Amino acid sequence: MSFKFGLVLALTFSICAASSAQPQLHIVYLGEHDGQKSPEEITDTHHSYLSSVLGSPEVAKSSIFHSYRNVINGFSAMLTPEEAKAMTGMDGVISVFPDVPSQLHTTRSWDFISLLEANWNAKRADGLDKLLRKANYGKDVIVGMLDSGVWPESASFEDAGMDPIPSSWKGICQTGQNFTASHCNRKLIGARYYTTGYEAKYGPLNTTVEIRSARDSKGHGTHTASIAGGRRVANASTIGGFGLGTVSGGAPLVRVAVYKVCWLRECTDADILSAFDDAIADGVHVISVSIGTSSARKYDQDSFAIGSLHATRRNIVVSLSAGNSGPDAGSVANVVPWGISVGASSIDREFPSPVLLGNGKQAKGQSVATSQASTHRLVYAGDIEIPGRTTNETTGKCRSGTLSPGLANGNAVFCNGEGSPAQVNEVQRAGGVAVVIRNGFDGIGVPLEPYTLPATTVLSNETQNIMSYINSTRAPTVTMTPARTLIGTRPAPYMALFSSRGPNAIDANILKPDITAPGLNILAAWTAASSPSMQRLDTRVAEFTFNTGTSMACPHVSGVAALLKAIHPTWSSAAIQSAIMTSAKVTDNTGKLMQNQLQEPATPFEYGAGHIQPSKAADPGLIYNASYTDYLLFICSSTGKSLDSSFSCPSNPPSSSNLNYPSLAIANVQGVMVIKRTVTNVGNRTSTYSVTIDEPEGYSVVIVPSILLFFSPGHTRSFTIIVTAKSSAVRNQFAFGSYTWKDKFGHVVRSPIALSTSS
Repeated sequence: MSFKFGLVLALTFSICAASSAQPQLHIVYLGEHDGQKSPEEITDTHHSYLSSVLGSPEVAKSSIFHSYRNVINGFSAMLTPEEAKAMTGMDGVISVFPDVPSQLHTTRSWDFISLLEANWNAKRADGLDKLLRKANYGKDVIVGMLDSGVWPESASFEDAGMDPIPSSWKGICQTGQNFTASHCNRKLIGARYYTTGYEAKYGPLNTTVEIRSARDSKGHGTHTASIAGGRRVANASTIGGFGLGTVSGGAPLVRVAVYKVCWLRECTDADILSAFDDAIADGVHVISVSIGTSSARKYDQDSFAIGSLHATRRNIVVSLSAGNSGPDAGSVANVVPWGISVGASSIDREFPSPVLLGNGKQAKGQSVATSQASTHRLVYAGDIEIPGRTTNETTGKCRSGTLSPGLANGNAVFCNGEGSPAQVNEVQRAGGVAVVIRNGFDGIGVPLEPYTLPATTVLSNETQNIMSYINSTRAPTVTMTPARTLIGTRPAPYMALFSSRGPNAIDANILKPDITAPGLNILAAWTAASSPSMQRLDTRVAEFTFNTGTSMACPHVSGVAALLKAIHPTWSSAAIQSAIMTSAKVTDNTGKLMQNQLQEPATPFEYGAGHIQPSKAADPGLIYNASYTDYLLFICSSTGKSLDSSFSCPSNPPSSSNLNYPSLAIANVQGVMVIKRTVTNVGNRTSTYSVTIDEPEGYSVVIVPSILLFFSPGHTRSFTIIVTAKSSAVRNQFAFGSYTWKDKFGHVVRSPIALSTSS
């Protein structure tokens, strides 16, 4: 998910006029195909299910939209609530759920990740270079991007010097509007687009504003794909030369396949599930999903959960953005344990551009808007609004159509509120010549935008000083200063305030998010179909631009997963997830524990296991593995039902805390609780690991045995974790700690702990 895209409420269209309620797009999930039926027989079966509820085969055929026929067994159709309820009780139907709209949730970020590792050369990303060479730069690993498409002409997707497409690839290059087969190459090997679910809800695409093909009109899909696997492009920067350097994806030689599921208003469950079905059949190795709903959903009602479960069964790694609904507790959206949920944190680069007030005081801010030093009269937006155009909640926020041209003309305008390109667009419309914008989030860190006017986003705590100055004189002035690039800022990383947080709203016994990666002000490729600010008055074209969100963090993890796939092709998706998590770091570049944007101590509910360290993940020492059956048992424990039609839940499944997960969470510690974990040696042939425990305050944590001996690669050892709440434990509030296995070869295998009790 990124900040450039909002959510528009979904409309539904009536197909069955005789129904007592409006039909709505639903997903009917039937599990997985057994391989015994032809595609035609599968479609006939789906029609049969539907006709038994709708009354005739003809009505069924007109109401069905997707028939998932590759791996996932199910279909999407227009159903009333009554019809959906009737279908839910049918034999073989696992779940029926309404389509819920989802939204779309670089030159320095990869270098910064390398700098986190103490044994790396601080002047060059030597550790990352070694990893890339070992992984052959991700050659022949295929990353599938579920997003808004791609701009194929971008230099990030050139295929010069690349080998022929791997024979394992089974996908296609789907042609469409302004997209031919020649737009795919040895780098961008596949492209598909999905409109069926979207058009079922909104009618035919308006191809004057949408592109009916895999071509990206938004920029989001191009941006995320280039972060995960874009080629190295020298001397890349955005408009104005900001961020100048060599831009590169995490795995520069991976093959990229795009699955365009997001359109102007939303991304539909029906289309997302169809893309998962195709990507699995096409032969991708990693699926990157920077999309999500506004809140977490039950596993049997969630297209991301269902699609990623089928992918995981085939050892396809799935990384998912955590969401941009922070700092609210329990806001993390993608929470499945068989996928990697990624939060967003900063890098060590800023673009300071302070503004100088006429009273000699300075307000700290940042900018990537091109400007020269200039002085202007400064006015507050709330003082120049057209009467009746704002409310108490919107006054001063430079909302569209609110500013008076006669009062704004020729002035610099101070806008309160979000810090968005739309605010600058409004000032420009009204004739303003410069903008000072209050950051929409408190604390340090500013999401940057390539504004069309000289503009600086100031830290929120500067607001009072600016307003006091404006109100203290009849002719307030402000001097705008050109931005400069500052690398090596401290502290970094820190957690972005917008990054969605735990606890896991579906099952708090699984800690989410899992990991954090760079997601604040990331420079990557962009589309030529839209300006970098995506505003009407902006006619500029940028090959690269900045974007912010967990959408940008997610493909960083996807790129690392691709490298690990190249180095360890036989590892399971759970093993790769474990390696990424247990090798993470929880300190910043000052050597202190990570903070958040408010400069408060961050917790695992913000960063999960910590900030990603790619080279460490390639040699984690030990991994926590989990099988498809383990996940099914977890689902049984968590939901009381199976998501696989061929698997029956046992009467007493193991508790969800007992899933062999790289982190430990217990939502309600009762008495003495015993949790089991199993680790597999993937390091030195013979090794001895000892454990250290950082107990959460108010709890006793004992691990038995405290020493693990391994005699060969692949050797497994189990241990128990004994957890007890002390009388000092704060009730109904999580406490955090960790346990860490270490050997003499430098392997550090760290797992975060989150515990709570109600008694």
